Amino acid sequence: MTGTDGPRVLQMRLVVEASDYDEAVAFYRDVLGAAEELTVEGDAGEKVTILDVGRATLELSNPAQVAMIDEVEVGRRVAPRLRVAFEVTDAEGVTRDLVAAGADLIAAPTRTPWRSLNARLAAPGDLQVTLFEELDEEGTRA
Repeated sequence: MTGTDGPRVLQMRLVVEASDYDEAVAFYRDVLGAAEELTVEGDAGEKVTILDVGRATLELSNPAQVAMIDEVEVGRRVAPRLRVAFEVTDAEGVTRDLVAAGADLIAAPTRTPWRSLNARLAAPGDLQVTLFEELDEEGTRA
């Protein structure tokens, strides 16, 4: 549905409370490569950093779909109720970089039936993250 002058929703922002704020900022900004859009600090130690991670979508899945994706990507059911997915240009390289920066590898990059290369990680901010790289029709890098 759109409003009279265009779409009603202009941006989706995922808000994550990170107990180790500096580690999370360094991980997502410096290692993953999300551009810093805004940083604000309050007088009582409050801090927020807003990172631009490109286009956002909201993926709504029923439990059967989540279980199927887990089976393809990981081989067993592991996903929490919320999981963050980032499209990247090099799933293998970004996975290596994120693991070196402290993420725990849940599943190495795996080719999926929907022609992408997906990896699963446990990342700072208590987030489970999927990295995905879209592949071409032959299943190679697009």
